[in-house]
Amino acid sequence: MSVALSTLPNGLRVVTHQMPHLETVSLGVWVGTGARSESPSQHGISHLLEHMAFKGTARRKGRDIVEEIESVGGDLNAATSFETTAYYARVLKADVALAVDIIADILRDPKFDAGELAREQDVVLQEIAAAEDSPDDVAYDVVQEIAFPDQAVGRPILGTRESVRAVTPDDLADYMRTHYHAGSMVLAAAGAIDHAAFVKLAEAAFGDMAESAHKEPAAACYVGGFRHEPRQFEQSHIIVSAPGPSYRDDRMYTAQLFSSMLGGGMSSRLFQEAREARGLCYSIYSYCWGMSDMGLFGIHAASGAEQIGELAELVLTELGALAGESVTDVELARAKAQLKSSLLMSLESSGSRAEQIARQTLAFGGPRDVGELVAKIEAVNKEAVRNFAQELILSGSPSVAAVGPLTDRDGLEGLVRRSFVQPATAAE
Repeated sequence: MSVALSTLPNGLRVVTHQMPHLETVSLGVWVGTGARSESPSQHGISHLLEHMAFKGTARRKGRDIVEEIESVGGDLNAATSFETTAYYARVLKADVALAVDIIADILRDPKFDAGELAREQDVVLQEIAAAEDSPDDVAYDVVQEIAFPDQAVGRPILGTRESVRAVTPDDLADYMRTHYHAGSMVLAAAGAIDHAAFVKLAEAAFGDMAESAHKEPAAACYVGGFRHEPRQFEQSHIIVSAPGPSYRDDRMYTAQLFSSMLGGGMSSRLFQEAREARGLCYSIYSYCWGMSDMGLFGIHAASGAEQIGELAELVLTELGALAGESVTDVELARAKAQLKSSLLMSLESSGSRAEQIARQTLAFGGPRDVGELVAKIEAVNKEAVRNFAQELILSGSPSVAAVGPLTDRDGLEGLVRRSFVQPATAAE
């Protein structure tokens, strides 16, 4: 596999994966900062900054940015998460220099015009309103806050109406000066790319950028609890979650395999029992989400208010079964096949591959060898899966969000609490 990594004198890392059968290149800058880096008064500024990057620089108006990239048939976008912010493009191989120049321009010399900021604040407020109309989004925001109260990682990435409106052009500039440094950035590309030529473009665009080492965020402190949000939705949505491993922890492979068996696809236990056998829901799945120091394992399901109790009981029963002796060789092999195929299929997409090697470089200092990752997946056995399930049950206080109509709140809360062993009980 033609993967290469170079580090500029100022600490900027440049990583590429050459895919010579392609005619295009996916590239971008991944910054090791996101919503988790915000103080309470900065809530939502990472995401708003991402929006404002496209609203003009000293050399380009906002319209010029999009017209230049689209005039060569390319596209440009950005995304904000808790720990990273990405600015990325996809272009024909002849237009890589243009894409690098545009991305460097919006990151190094944004204008932050007050009028543009006011208009973009209106746009973000509409984005917040759209999220509030989505039961899934509401449920995930609520469970995140329950798990990590009074912490940046427990607040919605979008911010609130009040916090977004309060941001000024000076706030954006100060935040960028504080967090956007060469040492906290990775410039990545995948596709029809030549590494040496790409490094030269990086040196020209970013070589004189200020150097500063990446700073780890404050440690996450998991709490947990139960909350019902009685919104006027047609269905009740419930998420049951518990502490999970960091993406730096090899137990993440066990967690992903466990998630696949429990609720990762149409052959999973929850899908087969809840949907196929009982018709209790349309959508049900589990997930494992990792940060640099810890993560969350969760199960999300939606059903009518009258069925949500039965559905929750089924979820917790299946969770307990996997913590017992019911893990089979067949379903573990199937889960491994699914996880390996997902990993290997991602190598066929230049966009997925650019993001993958950038995130791996931020997290581990460089791209991970695919063979090594496959070996870690293969090394997981049934005992490890059972142990992980038992750890979830013994984790103490789960984080439970119920959104929408609910006929028996107390009964649902009691059911969940009885399914997780509290610390005092576990010690006896």
